[in-house]
Amino acid sequence: MDIEQADAYLSRLGIGPADRPTTPTAEVLRELQLRHLRTVPFENLSVHLGEEIVLEEDRLVEKVVGARRGGFCYELNGAFGALLKELGFGVTLLAARVHGDEGRLGIPYDHLALRVRTADGAEWLADVGFGAHSHYPLAFAERGEQKDPAGVFRIVEAGPDLDVLFDGRPQYRLEVRPRELGDFVAGAWWHSTSPRSHFVRSLVCSRVTEDGGRITLSGRTFKSTGADGVREERELGSDEEVLGVYRERFGIELGSVPTVRKG
Repeated sequence: MDIEQADAYLSRLGIGPADRPTTPTAEVLRELQLRHLRTVPFENLSVHLGEEIVLEEDRLVEKVVGARRGGFCYELNGAFGALLKELGFGVTLLAARVHGDEGRLGIPYDHLALRVRTADGAEWLADVGFGAHSHYPLAFAERGEQKDPAGVFRIVEAGPDLDVLFDGRPQYRLEVRPRELGDFVAGAWWHSTSPRSHFVRSLVCSRVTEDGGRITLSGRTFKSTGADGVREERELGSDEEVLGVYRERFGIELGSVPTVRKG
């Protein structure tokens, strides 16, 4: 990523040239992660629109910045990691396996997260691609409770790996070995093609709201959860209404309503 691309990315997050970060501090990282979660949706629309998911830095940045779209973990954390590196942060890609039902772990390279080093040498777990996760980066070395607007998180030892817990429940098991973007190609292919993948079986578009809540469009069901936990849900009717929600609430312009593909 070059300076021009980074500036365009920052503009996407609502940060103009005059406010461009000059030092890779923890405060800057916190602001960038929260802005990303509020601005760039977690979505799997490409899976159902027949769009190829290409894990190359320029393609990911073009999707997030040029096309003003979102994506899922490989895309969002891949692009965000590229921005952080351009801004002077130390960035390491890490692989994780998501905890499923009955304690089962997902496939290898199930998830991509970021280990980020700030100017003072501190390390953080940054993640803008898990869906419902922490609003702010988690202190990587901290093993106690870490309170966040989304809830309470903990990072605990799990043999050679680390488990990330959210309100007492394990979210994913994180490996500490450094990875490269190309390592996740098989995982992205599985998640976008396998009938066992929840991304293939369902539609989702979600982001954090300015008040700390969350809005989600699942097919034609629009859900809104306030920071106070109050939840509202309604079914959308016409295609025009669905496209309007994508446009007005998620900033995504679509020519047709995506539907879960069959077969």
